[in-house]
Amino acid sequence: MKTIEAIQEELIEEFALFEDWMQRYEYMIDLGKSLPLIDTAFKNEDYIIKGCQSKVWVHADLKDELIHFTADSDAIITKGIIAILIRVFSNQPPKAILEANTDFIDKIGLKEHLSPTRANGLVSMIKQIKMYAVAYQTQLN
Repeated sequence: MKTIEAIQEELIEEFALFEDWMQRYEYMIDLGKSLPLIDTAFKNEDYIIKGCQSKVWVHADLKDELIHFTADSDAIITKGIIAILIRVFSNQPPKAILEANTDFIDKIGLKEHLSPTRANGLVSMIKQIKMYAVAYQTQLN
């Protein structure tokens, strides 16, 4: 299992390969297309992220003391953003998610290339992922 930090470094290296933000957006869209589909049972108001301009659903399960995330969005760029976060945080222990920083987002330049509403949505997505980690960490203790 790769650590969160190792996955973040991979993403930083991958984004560095692109010369401009149009290419990075295309890559994010491709990442979104490869996102494993969330079960339609979880595409409802209980799993929607508050604070996102688009609709984003995130579901988490704890299995073998690791959190497994699935997600979806109705917007292609937003789906790419959540795909990046799922790649970083899925299949990780709750404690690692809670202790992880999100500096990689600044290092790949993502936040500065998002509209203010999408940047707020990104923060909301991270907050929701960490809230799942809090809940599951409490369950493990």
